[in-house]
Amino acid sequence: MTDPKTQIHLHNTRTRRKEPFVPLDPQNVRMYVCGPTVYDRAHLGNARPVVVFDVLYRLLRHVYGPDHVTYVRNFTDVDDKINAKAAATGRAIRDITDETIGWYHADMDALGALRPDHEPRATDWIGAMIAMIEVLIARGHAYAAAGHVLFRVRSYADYGALSGRSVDDMIAGARVEVAPFKEDPMDFVLWKPSTDDLPGWDSPWGMGRPGWHIECSAMARELLGDTFDIHGGGIDLAFPHHENEIAQSACAHPDGGFARTWMHNEMLLVEGKKMSKSLGNFFTVRDLLDQGVPGEVIRFVFLQTHYSKPMDWTEDKRAQAEATLRKWRGLTAGIEPAARPAPGVIAALCDDLNTAGALAALHALNDPAVLLASARLMGVLADGMGDWIDGLVDLTPLATRLATLRDTAMACKDFAPVDALKSALVAAGVEVRMSKAGVDLVPGPGFDAAKLADIA
Repeated sequence: MTDPKTQIHLHNTRTRRKEPFVPLDPQNVRMYVCGPTVYDRAHLGNARPVVVFDVLYRLLRHVYGPDHVTYVRNFTDVDDKINAKAAATGRAIRDITDETIGWYHADMDALGALRPDHEPRATDWIGAMIAMIEVLIARGHAYAAAGHVLFRVRSYADYGALSGRSVDDMIAGARVEVAPFKEDPMDFVLWKPSTDDLPGWDSPWGMGRPGWHIECSAMARELLGDTFDIHGGGIDLAFPHHENEIAQSACAHPDGGFARTWMHNEMLLVEGKKMSKSLGNFFTVRDLLDQGVPGEVIRFVFLQTHYSKPMDWTEDKRAQAEATLRKWRGLTAGIEPAARPAPGVIAALCDDLNTAGALAALHALNDPAVLLASARLMGVLADGMGDWIDGLVDLTPLATRLATLRDTAMACKDFAPVDALKSALVAAGVEVRMSKAGVDLVPGPGFDAAKLADIA
């Protein structure tokens, strides 16, 4: 389904304003998102950009057509953390990275995230990285020293534009790696030497391996071109990773524009505090899944907060998300989705990916078929994600019955039948919400459909 007349607006970190999104080529919309370093399970914070940019991917596919959007997310499979794990465990690096990528796919699949069109592994693109480094040296933007190759930060006049800091301010406020072979403290590594016990590749500068930043520049160019539409990632990557990507890409290929729109999601909190092992509030996606928290529920909690705001994972939000999804799955059980999502949901998503606004629009829908189509655009209520719910039950007849009993009670002043039905519903784990507007029944976390059979 395509909707080319729909106008998306996105906040561009680089320009610091919300802008109309106009792709370079509507027939070939291109997005790159920085992926994980594959040495361990993805923690909950790692999953946030996956969900954020999955929603954007879905929206772009809706507007421009699935065949006209290319999404690239990389795997960093050459890194000192991986090397350290291999040394500590005695396992082969490839075994570790293969296993971790398998874990990552399983966990992100459980959150309902679509697989990107390309998932390049850094080790498959070493040749492209070496070629880009050679260009940077030839253009005077990089230099070889002591088996390393470093990027000359001050050779790029616009360095710091993304993060809004000057080079001198960065030196004063950051922990800069000092090395005797650096011309300037801010220069960063493009290539570094490898000893026999470390992974390495032949290069003009000896056996070595790439620095972290060069991999994304090289792979993005090879798969998306010198200029593409969107580059995304967590806000923690804006500096230095994305700043360095821009510098090396702009200097190696000055006729290209690299990424035109930069998007960054904010970080994750747990019960109002930064997630950390020392606080005992650090957990992986797999930890939650193994504890019985459905992936669909995790995704729904993420969607409740705009990507540009810190997201606070709380037990209360989890319970509310589970209850809402139970209700919606009951309402949409056995029906086919509408041909198009609700305009209000589309409008919210097109407004800088306002997922919280889109969820509010979902809550206001009365047509189950439109609810289903709209929710699926956001990656919830999908087929295969509802197995966590046993015995889906449509509570609408009971809600109607309770409303009728209440109307009768108001007339005859006998509320015993109302109280009896309410008590039975609560005993079955149903939250009863009664207002002047009507009666709403919401299955709670302890919902037991079997107990509804006892309600006469």
